Amino acid sequence: QVHLVESGREPVQIGGSLRLSCAASGRISSHALGWWRQAPGKEREFVAAINWRGSIREYTDSVKGRFTISRDNLKSTVYLQMNSLKPDDTAVYYCAAQPSYSAYYDYWGQGTQVTVSS
Repeated sequence: QVHLVESGREPVQIGGSLRLSCAASGRISSHALGWWRQAPGKEREFVAAINWRGSIREYTDSVKGRFTISRDNLKSTVYLQMNSLKPDDTAVYYCAAQPSYSAYYDYWGQGTQVTVSS
């Protein structure tokens, strides 16, 4: 069983930066980890993912070049560094873990609000 807790919620201005963290209880060294987000009135969407070794990263097109996902397996933590933030980045951000034996993200955090304002 894996329990995920996101942190990093704070107001940020357009063009600013913010780093989200997601700490896991339980072993996640063999899990793929990802970040998703859900804006008001919209469906949850994929943002970024990183494989268990940290050697493969994927991003949705709208955040490429601005966001960076990373992980520290010793700390059981995944990060999302967000730069050049835009109002469209405003959403609740969720981290998720995909076990090696699963095709799905089986574990989800409770979400943390990111609000980008002028």
